[in-house]
Amino acid sequence: MSLPFLVAVTGRSGSGKSTVSAFYRAKGYPVLDADAAAREIVEAGSPVLKELCASFGQDILQEDGTLNRKKLAEKAFCSAQQTKRLSDITHPAIAALLLERAAAYAKQGANLCFVDGAVILGSPLEPYCKHWVVVTAPHEQAVQRIMQRDGISAQRAEERLNVQTPEEALLARADYVIQNDGGQKALQQQAQAVLSSLLETLQGSV
Repeated sequence: MSLPFLVAVTGRSGSGKSTVSAFYRAKGYPVLDADAAAREIVEAGSPVLKELCASFGQDILQEDGTLNRKKLAEKAFCSAQQTKRLSDITHPAIAALLLERAAAYAKQGANLCFVDGAVILGSPLEPYCKHWVVVTAPHEQAVQRIMQRDGISAQRAEERLNVQTPEEALLARADYVIQNDGGQKALQQQAQAVLSSLLETLQGSV
């Protein structure tokens, strides 16, 4: 399977990684969205959804047979063990779907493609990512963003962060670090600097 040069854009929840990915998308580069893929693989009747029900209980379903994401999140993000169980079920399917799309982009002539996701490190996608862009944000800002985005309490937001990959582990893997502690303009300037460096690297590898 022929793939483009894959670059991971990752960071803990609320870091602003999706804003960085949106910047690259606006520049005309394909972005593979791991969160969107995660939603696709759990559509009503899917094999992954059936496996989740077997593992977490039928009450993660709504009356119409679709996934109750809030209920699953409550169960899956309450401990590292439960989060791992969720990952073991969903990550292989997410990786397969995204790699299939990456191959399709390669056929269309794309030579650079970004992968946006919070949990790429340690997933089946990790070996395919040639470079890593890690987006960081101050803890309190991340908590506030999660609360506003998902409509949850500060305690729930903290629980989610507590079961995610420690920032130190992400930074140890990083080729580039974008610090999201300023305004939108500062974030875009950093994202552009990373893009320029990646394009130089890509040119040198041809």
